[in-house]
Formats: sequence, structure tokens, C-alpha cells
Amino acid sequence: MPAVKKIALSVLAAVCLPAFCAVPASAATGADPKPPGHMSKVGGARLGQSGTQVNLGAGAPVLPKDLSGRSWIVADAESGSVLAAHNAHWRLPPASTLKMLMADTLLPKFQPTETHKVLPSDLAGMGAGSSLVGIKENLTYTVHDLWLGVFLRSGNDAVHVLSAMNHGVAATVKDMQEHADDLQALDTHVVSPDGYDAPHQVSSAYDLTLFARSGLQKKAFREYCSTATAQFPGMKKKGKKRETFGIQNTNRLLTGADGVTQYKGIAGVKNGNTTMAGATYTAVAERDGHVLLVTVMNPSSTESHAVYKEAARLLDWGFASEGKVTPVGELVAPKSALATPQPTASAPGAPGAKGSKGAARTTAAPAGGGSGGMGTALAISGGVLLLLAAGVFLVNRRWPLPDLVRRFPRH
Repeated sequence: MPAVKKIALSVLAAVCLPAFCAVPASAATGADPKPPGHMSKVGGARLGQSGTQVNLGAGAPVLPKDLSGRSWIVADAESGSVLAAHNAHWRLPPASTLKMLMADTLLPKFQPTETHKVLPSDLAGMGAGSSLVGIKENLTYTVHDLWLGVFLRSGNDAVHVLSAMNHGVAATVKDMQEHADDLQALDTHVVSPDGYDAPHQVSSAYDLTLFARSGLQKKAFREYCSTATAQFPGMKKKGKKRETFGIQNTNRLLTGADGVTQYKGIAGVKNGNTTMAGATYTAVAERDGHVLLVTVMNPSSTESHAVYKEAARLLDWGFASEGKVTPVGELVAPKSALATPQPTASAPGAPGAKGSKGAARTTAAPAGGGSGGMGTALAISGGVLLLLAAGVFLVNRRWPLPDLVRRFPRH
């Protein structure tokens, strides 16, 4: 081949190959990756800007200095106001926090008492090193068992079995993507329902917060994500009662495990960790009647369990900043909610309306009665996350629930 032609091909490869071989920013090596110059402006123009976005008012505390997450967000779960954000729309690998979208999508499809005998094909296609709850082929599990496996142990085996019940992984991915699009989570591209690293699978701190806020409107979602411990079905020997074994939630702010201090008022939601994503985490907590959502993606700090500790600092800041900051954006409502007539706080029977049966609630049992010990103590009540108990988004961004009793676990 002539030398000139070789040089031309080399130049062409240098220009074109990066476009075809591009990987998510968090997988880059060497120098720290930078957020893209142009990001989504869903929720407000400030949220599409790179760097930290915050409007401090009189008496507002400064943001914590020791924050290393590539992307994070602090939002009022009830009003949807974003109090502060950092690269909120940076599209990054989500790890198992994507399971929040999977749960929000599939939970309504199956009754918790429904059973399924696991086929070998149900467990096919899981990534190497996947987190597992310990599901065995040819054994039968209830849907309730499977969701405990998803929420507590982040079990990819449980995700794949539920996906098989939903006509397969491809159908589940399609359903999840459609639901993400309806939620206006436009940074999200779903490839695998379990959040395992896959080419072009991305989400953002903003989108993960939308998933949590939507999921928390479902009673089952609230109960599963707040369950700290449970018994999971084990082997079945002929003529004997089926064995069980204990499982514990991997959300360390919920359980206080591995040297992480249990966060007062914590009520879920989901954590994740993979090679490409690093550590990711979305948390919801209540203090003095205020409910906050925080998402942190891929902190670079060498501090042990940094994702939890940075989330806790942001929660502390958010609660201390109540009424002292001007929002920099908002968590948007789903497109389907915008097209549907919404109730008002004064509507007959609306949650929070005078005389409504939903005006006060008693503590609910843990999900399916399957948790014990710490799980029972930490189970979310039926009225916790007041905002979300109504199961409806309002176009004016606020749920009509000012009178609901807010009952969070006190630690």
C-alpha cells in the first residue's frame, strides 16, 4: 500500500474510531472525565449547566465541602423543587439504582402471592459477578419473595426471573424504556433491567430521582425499599418444611451496617455499584415533616462508603436549608399525568381533603409480613411519604396532602 494511502487511513481511523468506540464518561481512565458542555434542560435551564447549581438565601448553610460525586441532586420530594444540584443531567452508568425503574414498571403487573417455578432459562444471561439473592432453578418462589430479593440483596437473579414472568428481558427493557420516557427521564437508555454494565446503558442523577419519586407512590415499593431484613426461601427437602435464610438490605444508611451510621428518618431507596458506574445511591428521608430525595453518582473520594456519607451530608444540608434557598429547578411530572385531569386538595375524597379517609393513617405492616427484627422497626407506614401516598402527580407540582400524618421510623 502506498505510504500516502497508509497515512490517510491512519488519520481517518484516528478521527472516526473514537465515535464508534465511545464509552460512558465514568469508564474513562487517566484524567477525571468532564461533564458534556450541553446537557438536558428538563426541569429547568440551571439543571442543564455543568458544575454546582444552588441559590443560597439569608441564613442558608453552605454546601458540604467534602462532596466528590460526579453528579448529585437534592430535591424536596413533595413539591418537586430541586434545592441544589451538581451535573444533574450528566448521563452516567446507573448500576443497580436502575432497578428502581424496573420495580416501578413491573410492580403493578403481578400480585405478591403469585408463584413461579424457576426454569434454567430464567437465570440465563446474567453478567459475571452479578449480585445474587440465591434463587435456584426448579424451585418455586412468590412474587413477594422475588421483590425482597430485588430490593434487599439487589439480586440480578430475582430481576431476571421477574423479567421472564414479564415475557423476557427484551420485553422488560422495552417496558422500562417506555416508562422512563413517560416520566420524562430523557437521560436514560435502558439495555439491561438489572442495571449491570452494558454498552450505552446510562441514566442521570435527575432521572434516578424521578424513578424514586414515582416508585414511592406505590405502597409496595415503599414497603420493600424500607425493609431492612427478611427471611428468604431456601432449599426444599422432601417431607420437610422449606428452609429459609436471612437477608439484609444493602442500603447501609438504612441498616447501619459496615460502619456506616444509620441515618435518622431514612426510608429507602436503592444503592448500586459496578465497575463502570462506581457507587450510585438514591435515598429518601424525613425530618420535622419535610421529605427529601438525594441521589449521588460515582463519588471519587477514597473515604470508605463515600456514596452513603456524601448522601447523608446532602440530606443534612437539605434539611438545614429548609426555606432558606431558592430552587434551581424542579422534578417534572410524567407526560401521562399532564394529559389527565388531576384532583385538587378540596375535591371530595381527595387525600388531605377535610373528612377524607386518607387524612390519617396507621402504621402498616412490613411488606408481606416477611421482615423481622430491624426490618419491622424500619418498615414504612401506609402514610409515610405523604406526597406519594396519593399516587398522583399534580400539574401544579404539589400533591394535595397538607393534612396527612407523616409517620416515619425514628432511629
